[in-house]
Amino acid sequence: MGKDKLRRFAEVATFKNVVQLDAGKDYKGEWASTFFGNNNPVVLELACGKGEYTVNLAKMFPHINFIGIDYKGNRIWRGAKTALEEEINNVGFLRIQIETILEHFEENEIAEIWITFPDPQPQESREKKRLTNPRFLEKYKAILNDNGIMHLKTDNDGFYAYTIEQLALLDLIKIKETTDLYHSDLVDNVLSIKTYYERKYLANNKNINYVQWRF
Repeated sequence: MGKDKLRRFAEVATFKNVVQLDAGKDYKGEWASTFFGNNNPVVLELACGKGEYTVNLAKMFPHINFIGIDYKGNRIWRGAKTALEEEINNVGFLRIQIETILEHFEENEIAEIWITFPDPQPQESREKKRLTNPRFLEKYKAILNDNGIMHLKTDNDGFYAYTIEQLALLDLIKIKETTDLYHSDLVDNVLSIKTYYERKYLANNKNINYVQWRF
């Protein structure tokens, strides 16, 4: 690990808006009341990377709580530091493996889940690692409330097709979908938030896929 990564990893441990590993279990069922100190809805961004979506959503919706989840502390560092510097108090970060999400959130605790440009895990042998694999979808279903919404943005056409297939197999309810977001009538201020990687994809004229669904 390079010196910058080591520095960021150490610094992120001091941030009040970051919770790491087993410490997150203490907030299970109480993220809004105990971590954020309010009763507002809680929204997650999974595999949040540098947290661009988490932070920008929090700016747009100050009366909603947002938590970015990723395992790599040196990535979380960027979003967490921005939130601290700009005093964005409705955003936090949780450093865990997404496989353990049920250990950190109670049933019906979450209002929405965003998955933005995750690793598509294209190898067949890694299908179970895909964040829209049925074993993950069952976890999301458990923590979402009755009206909970899921969102996926991805540049990877294969991963998108795989996700659409899983939604059909599980008879889940698609609300919106497009294989070319920025040339569709779905794009709005929320869906126009762009991550570092999305900007790179768009610069190369890559189409962006989007689907919204519920259980």
